[in-house]
Amino acid sequence: MDKADHLLQAYRDRVVRPWRRDLSGAERVWIAVYPPEIERRLRLKIPEFGLATKDVSREWAHVDLTTTFADWLAANEWRESYFAKPSAIQAALPGFASKVEESVRPLLNVPGAEDIVVALSGVGALYPMMHVSWLVQRLAPNIKGRLLVFFPGSLEQGNYRLLDARDGWNYLAIPIVIPEGSSR
Repeated sequence: MDKADHLLQAYRDRVVRPWRRDLSGAERVWIAVYPPEIERRLRLKIPEFGLATKDVSREWAHVDLTTTFADWLAANEWRESYFAKPSAIQAALPGFASKVEESVRPLLNVPGAEDIVVALSGVGALYPMMHVSWLVQRLAPNIKGRLLVFFPGSLEQGNYRLLDARDGWNYLAIPIVIPEGSSR
């Protein structure tokens, strides 16, 4: 079994458990942590995460954020000026972050949201335009089911580090990790 399979099994072990209804939104976040180098293999497994969710009579919604920044920039009326002077985009990034948040939030509030897993993949593509921690904190008050974040990075002493590239953040989320000693 490779690491992506081990992470899928760890997810199955988590999703099958009864869901407490008295948790805060922040405690309803699951972060599936995996080494960035298995990103492509993991993406192939995402439909299997959905099947594992449906196997336990839960709903599944998947949002791939990989092209979000490119799509936002392509639609932005100021894109040519940003290409001419890239530093000028800094002032527009809060608008981009809000756009990402607005694209996910409605999935958290659909009828039957208490029994849905909303999964976010491609979060590494948001860096450095926005931080995943900001997005999770903004979405947390709206989570009625579970928010699953596929997180290419590491978890060290309760600290999440995206792509092992920046200082991490400590969060109330439930980590879903590959068991130590798993191969490949």
